[in-house]
Amino acid sequence: MAARSSSRFKSLRRLAVAAACAGAMSAAPAADVQQHVLKDPHYGDTLFHFFQDRYFTSITTLMVSQHFDRVSQHADEAELLRGGMLLSYGLHREAGEIFAQLIDRSATPAVRDRAWFYLAKIRYQRGFTAEAEAAMARIEKNLPPALEEERMLLQANMLLARGEYAAAAEVLKAPAAKAEAGQYARYNLGVALVKGGDAKAGSEMLDALGKAPALTEEFRNLRDKANVALGFTALQNQEPHLARGYLERVRLNGPHSNKALLGFGWAAAEMKDAKLALVPWTELATRDASDSAVLEARIAVPYAYAELGAFGQALDRYNEAVAEFEREGRALDETIAAIRAGKLVQGLAESNPGDEMGWFWNIRELPEMPHGRHLSQVMAQHEFQEAFKNWRDLQFLHRNLQRWQDNLGVFTDMLDNRRKAFTDRLPQVRAKASETGLPQLQQQAGALSRELAEVEASADAGALADERERALIERIDGVRATLEQLDPKDPETAATRERYRLAAGAMTWQLAQHYPNRLWEAKKGQKTLEAQLVEAQRRDAALAQAQKDEPVRFDKFGERIAALNPRIAALLPRVVALGNEQQQQVQDIAVAELSRQKERLAVYATQARFALAQLYDRAIATRSADDTPKQ
Repeated sequence: MAARSSSRFKSLRRLAVAAACAGAMSAAPAADVQQHVLKDPHYGDTLFHFFQDRYFTSITTLMVSQHFDRVSQHADEAELLRGGMLLSYGLHREAGEIFAQLIDRSATPAVRDRAWFYLAKIRYQRGFTAEAEAAMARIEKNLPPALEEERMLLQANMLLARGEYAAAAEVLKAPAAKAEAGQYARYNLGVALVKGGDAKAGSEMLDALGKAPALTEEFRNLRDKANVALGFTALQNQEPHLARGYLERVRLNGPHSNKALLGFGWAAAEMKDAKLALVPWTELATRDASDSAVLEARIAVPYAYAELGAFGQALDRYNEAVAEFEREGRALDETIAAIRAGKLVQGLAESNPGDEMGWFWNIRELPEMPHGRHLSQVMAQHEFQEAFKNWRDLQFLHRNLQRWQDNLGVFTDMLDNRRKAFTDRLPQVRAKASETGLPQLQQQAGALSRELAEVEASADAGALADERERALIERIDGVRATLEQLDPKDPETAATRERYRLAAGAMTWQLAQHYPNRLWEAKKGQKTLEAQLVEAQRRDAALAQAQKDEPVRFDKFGERIAALNPRIAALLPRVVALGNEQQQQVQDIAVAELSRQKERLAVYATQARFALAQLYDRAIATRSADDTPKQ
């Protein structure tokens, strides 16, 4: 069946992005995404790593934040984001449990259907058909139009995989009837109708698709695929004229051109036109030999020459083909030896570096190999891509565990230094606290509080005078004492007494003016002092408690570090062993594909040798007939 050319997990990334930006339990339109507000900084930290394509860091950071309840204001969407990332790693069972819990709790119908759809899709892609069908059965009718079409295609693929072609055709009729975005549906419907026994209707559907205009490369490839399918179906039905018409529509340089050229040549051969067959076969024979169609063309060309009676050229071409097959076989052996030596896997890892593990990572650069062209068929395999990603993730986990093992030693040193610093500094801090005399300070604060209350009760403004005013009050009191000793009848004494009265009155008035503000400031200072004393008491109590608790905390940290050490030590060899097994599996997949190419080479080489033998027999028979004396 046709598969879209976009990334295999593009839909899963959309799910995770939707969870991160739009919220798990809302069906807000895309325009509202920019208005989403992050209320928990730790959730923002998770999203930062996520949008930097650091998915392992993102999911581990998120799980730590969830453990310490740091993302409570984004609980549902954080959980959906975690489920989406687990799903992208292929952990569909764990993701399914998360989705089920969210759905049962508070998901809206639209979000619920999207979650089940993505879960069904990843399960189907990983080969868990039964689990995928179970998830599909949970989807109701709340998907957006684009996803609804994908759902129908996915359901049809499941039916086709079970051989239920008629049921698949019924599912595909609705999306295939759409004017736009129904090309895949129409292709799959055509295939389902043909395999279901309605060849006429299926061929008409594929024929319409094969002639339809295509604006994108993706749909041009699909159009070529439809025409190739029609052409080979016509060849099987012994209708070479129809086959030629279908195959002529295929582009000469598209991904399906090799198969189309091969089929076009066989259609001409079926029409007994070997000369016409030579045109596509000769072109095809010059192309990359890693394609089986090219290998077949290299023995089809001499076959056409033989049909035309050009036996000398046929012999030369057959010999060239046998020699080429032998060279290609030796080249395949060299490539297989390099793969078994680990050059392919290690080279791919070195040519495509990445800091993180993840299913969105893709192979972009090929390594240096003896015959790199052999890798095209290997890399095209979905099985190889998935196996290599698994191996790469195991290498990342191995490096991560090694880093943690090194970090544990650092943590041990940090803990020892902190324990020593605490032990050394605690007596000093306690001694300093004793010197300050907190109880004495509390007594003084109480005395000041009582004194202030008495000042307020008696409205003693002089008690709140500043230093300058106190000095003036002392001078005024001194003047009064001197006046009491002077002769009251003396005229100068009377004048002095008047000046004293005015000065004392001015001072009394000044003190009365400042009294309310000073009383308020004094009360404020008193409250500040009391608050500071309370804080000092709290810190003293905390210090006393820390004296008991910190040694226990240090011991617990030490126990955790000690417990993690053997766990990591046990995990490391397991990850190494799994990595070696996975590397062997990756290499076996690549070798199996190249071995199949060798088998095809052997088959074609046998056919070429057999054809050579037939030509030699024919030549011998012809010579014998010529040498026979005529009667």
